[in-house]
Amino acid sequence: MRVVVAGAAGRMGRMLIAAICAAPDAELTGALEVIGHPLVGRDAGESLGLATAVAISDNLALSLAHADVLIDFTTPAATLGHAQACAARGVALVVGTTGLDAHHKEQLARASALIGIVLAPNMSVGVSVNLQLLEIAARLLGQSYDVEIVEAHHRHKVDAPSGTALAMGEAVARGLGCDLQPHAVFARHGHTGPRPERAIGFSTIRGGDIVGDHTVMFIGSGERIEITHRSSSRENYAQGSLRACRFLHHQGPGPGLYTMRDVLGLGNAR
Repeated sequence: MRVVVAGAAGRMGRMLIAAICAAPDAELTGALEVIGHPLVGRDAGESLGLATAVAISDNLALSLAHADVLIDFTTPAATLGHAQACAARGVALVVGTTGLDAHHKEQLARASALIGIVLAPNMSVGVSVNLQLLEIAARLLGQSYDVEIVEAHHRHKVDAPSGTALAMGEAVARGLGCDLQPHAVFARHGHTGPRPERAIGFSTIRGGDIVGDHTVMFIGSGERIEITHRSSSRENYAQGSLRACRFLHHQGPGPGLYTMRDVLGLGNAR
């Protein structure tokens, strides 16, 4: 399984490179960074104390020339460019980029007509299980419980709420039989009035080096149920990404837009 990592010099990129090098069924064949990055030309494993014999490159076409799958944890604009290049070359794509809007997702859906794409706001297997639990809890508890979602990440994260928090809100909304957007409350300030019916509230914390904490509270009369996921490192994201690569490469599901639910056998392609 020949794998290319986009954003190779970043925190997630380095973790992915380490995981690929340690996996017996994967080979790092490319490492991408933006044009002008100071580490272009250096060994992709240098900062990890590894000799990969793969130099970090800013040449997308060259990096994809001998690839089966590209893992992308970059920016929405970069991800779209990578998706178009992968579609043109028949290279599968695993996307963990957050901050994607409806336009970005529409473009990825178009590319998935030609290649297999796994798109997930969080590649963690534990988060995928968490989403299942939230949907079940919301369905069983129903409208008599208020829902609040609290997420915390490191000071460098640029989007809020996190993609994972939004996915959790969508899981709750599915369980309640409604759409998230009309009921999501992303900010409260000043005189807000009473809580709207069926509201799903979001609160965001940014600071320090928090990898990722998410808690969903179901608040009823006389009790509160909390479902929490905490990440202590990015290794779980890297291992989930490799699992997604294996799903696309070894199982050969063909073109389509998949999620971690599909990777884990919990749902169908959409």
